[in-house]
Amino acid sequence: MKSLDERMDDAILNPTENRPMRDVVRVAASRRKILQGGMSLAAGFMASKSALGQRAPIVPFNPGLIGFTPLPRVQATGSWPTISEDYQFQVLIPWGDPVLPDGPAFSYPANAEEQADQIGIGHDGMWFFPDADDPEAGNRKGMLAVNHEFGSNSHVLGKDDPESLEDVRCSQHAHGVSVVGIQREEGVWRVYNACGARRIHVNTAVTFSGPATGSEFLETVAGNAPQGTLNNCGSGFTPWGTYLTCEENFQGYFGVTLSWNASTAQSRYGFSENGFGYGWHLFDKRFDLSWPAFRNEENRFGWVVEIDPYNAGQRPVKRTALGRFKHESAAVAVGKDRRIVVYMGDDQPFDYIYKFVSSEDHVKLRHEGESPLDHGTLYVAKFNDNFTGEWLELSMDNASLSSSFSSQAEIVTFARLAADEVGATPMDRPEWTSVGPDGTIYCALTNNSSRSTADGANPQAPNPDGHIISWVDDDMHVGTTFEWDIFKLASDTHGTEESFSDPDSIYVDPDGRLFIGTDGGQQDRMNNQLLVADTVSGTVNRLFAGVYDDEVTGITMTPNRRTLFVNLQHVGNGNINRTDFPAIGGHRVPRDATIVITRKDGGIVGS
Repeated sequence: MKSLDERMDDAILNPTENRPMRDVVRVAASRRKILQGGMSLAAGFMASKSALGQRAPIVPFNPGLIGFTPLPRVQATGSWPTISEDYQFQVLIPWGDPVLPDGPAFSYPANAEEQADQIGIGHDGMWFFPDADDPEAGNRKGMLAVNHEFGSNSHVLGKDDPESLEDVRCSQHAHGVSVVGIQREEGVWRVYNACGARRIHVNTAVTFSGPATGSEFLETVAGNAPQGTLNNCGSGFTPWGTYLTCEENFQGYFGVTLSWNASTAQSRYGFSENGFGYGWHLFDKRFDLSWPAFRNEENRFGWVVEIDPYNAGQRPVKRTALGRFKHESAAVAVGKDRRIVVYMGDDQPFDYIYKFVSSEDHVKLRHEGESPLDHGTLYVAKFNDNFTGEWLELSMDNASLSSSFSSQAEIVTFARLAADEVGATPMDRPEWTSVGPDGTIYCALTNNSSRSTADGANPQAPNPDGHIISWVDDDMHVGTTFEWDIFKLASDTHGTEESFSDPDSIYVDPDGRLFIGTDGGQQDRMNNQLLVADTVSGTVNRLFAGVYDDEVTGITMTPNRRTLFVNLQHVGNGNINRTDFPAIGGHRVPRDATIVITRKDGGIVGS
């Protein structure tokens, strides 16, 4: 199995000469110096954006928005999580716990049959869905949908390589999504016997919808029915109460056993002879790129998948209109005329930011029995030097694409190639997106050490620490132009108590607090952390820190925002010599888990 650094898949797969974001940020750095003369960057950006018009009112600045005592840098280390003195935390649903209270308990190494009924590994994006039958109880009871991005063979199986189909099935069942019922009793959150609870994994029956459905690009010679979701990274949720899970590094689970030459599309998506070293292809031919019967199986992954958390009988639906790439998350906004807008990042150095806009009012479409996620237009972003931008249409109506692609099905299946063709702006690993209460969109750009040599105007070339970009679309999210700026350069925080690097998961709450989870090397030997930023002043406070070698990710809350859930992923990188977290039930093997965070005084989390 590859090391964690190799697993991050930082290969440069974009062969185009589209203008790199580094050139644009170089100009941004100069503008930042001007803006900082007498006012904060964030406040200056808020003022400049007002000229766009047709947007929600700006939330007034509240000087007490993030008044909690920050966790000091010196305490953000160690083999056990640490938290601000104003807060407390609980460990919930670690890898291997049963999805239902009477299900199979954790044992190690896992086995395939039990793992299919247990919480998966690699906790990542998630969302809390309040009790549908009793909304008043929604702050203490509901369904938690949790992504399971990855788990190495050495961690899950206790060996580097699978030796049988049983081993492969065990690994496959550790991936996917857990939908679990949780409730708070006497101040403690526990799993309850919810009828909607289930595991969704690599061998679960799924269905497709949207323009690629039934196309030649998703059909195999074997004629096997579509199955599974994997490398589920970031997430999103819809106004109608469904969960969006995002497939990211799907290419790493495929390999070859016969002679094979990668196609242009396969190369653009990073497929290789051995993938990430999982070895699934050795025993499950569905993941063998060289096996003729399963040609196109790889095209069935890389989508946004919709799941109804309360309906265990409904198959997960892969929404192809949103495009196929390494989806990090899917932030949903309701735009002008109640049209649904979805903002998405493609997590690879020098790849792109996308958005999807539904064709009509989402309430009307659903009333007619149609999904708003099936009907609309996919766009990719181009950033201009003058702090404006354009959304470039990815459809057969775009003359740049109609001569190169045969159909909309082909465009969405190979969205990266279409985005290359229209001249989108290559970005520094676009990860999570989130939409603020004033309509501002934020995107975490985690890092990109492959950027060219720095100059005086560009303090982030190379960019090992990342930054957060923000923008406002015209016409209440549905327009094709926008204004953008840099919200926070991670390197600017170094040497201060606000210090962080590698922003990854983000979420803006209704008051304008930006929660930031990190994934990468932090300064001062700190562990990865959860921070809270004021989106107007730019002030950052450290709320929580994880354990050695982990990632802090997946941010969601109860409706009253007095309980926050966040995930710890790849704790100790699976190494017992780094941490035995959470050390529950006498088991010392590191186990990814959800962390439940509350204020000691019962207040809103982040305040």
